[in-house]
Amino acid sequence: MDLAQANWRKSTFSGGNGNSCVEMAFLSDDTVAVRDTKDRALPAHRYAATEWHALLAGVRAGEFDRA
Repeated sequence: MDLAQANWRKSTFSGGNGNSCVEMAFLSDDTVAVRDTKDRALPAHRYAATEWHALLAGVRAGEFDRA
């Protein structure tokens, strides 16, 4: 799938500073693509819907918070 035509959305947690932003796009094959806005030429990470939901659940539960 050509991700150049994807509808990318910037994270609301990017803070508007433009220095540490990620974008995500819901794709037609029921996957989610995530990319770093600092270097859009790098390949995007792609997740199946179940993987994406598990990642979000972990973030919401604080599993990735620094101690």
